[in-house]
Amino acid sequence: MNAHKTTPTLEHLQPAPGTSKKLGFLSFGHWAEIPGSRVNSASDSLHQAIDLAVGAEEIGLDGAFFRVHHFDQQQATPYPLLSAIAAKTSRIELGTGVIDMRYENPLYMAELAAMSDLISAGRLQLGVSRGSPESVIRGFESFGYYPPKVKMRVRWHAVTSTSS
Repeated sequence: MNAHKTTPTLEHLQPAPGTSKKLGFLSFGHWAEIPGSRVNSASDSLHQAIDLAVGAEEIGLDGAFFRVHHFDQQQATPYPLLSAIAAKTSRIELGTGVIDMRYENPLYMAELAAMSDLISAGRLQLGVSRGSPESVIRGFESFGYYPPKVKMRVRWHAVTSTSS
């Protein structure tokens, strides 16, 4: 048995000959109406995302990817945003940071994605998934966030389960 181990060097991290590394960003696009926020509205969130992608292209980044936030005001669907960015950029790749297909109509999604891809001249990249494991469906509880319906159930349970 050979006990000699090689120590990783920076050469191991270099791209293979004829290839290059690409850098981009993933925007979570969160917006909430809270005091002190630098984003004043859902509209501001979208316009800032466009400016961010334009700036990313200007400094040489290769990709701009956006999360889908169903039931939120600013990014329930990424396609209008991606199309707006495509109209203001020419090189940067545009895409989605994982669309949970459990919530999508595949045909409608394909139509929207195709339109964004046409506007972007083929720069659209889709990230899709089958969804999270069932154990994380109530994952919001792990972060201390309870949607209004859940909050109401918790309060109702607290009121009705107290003994006098």
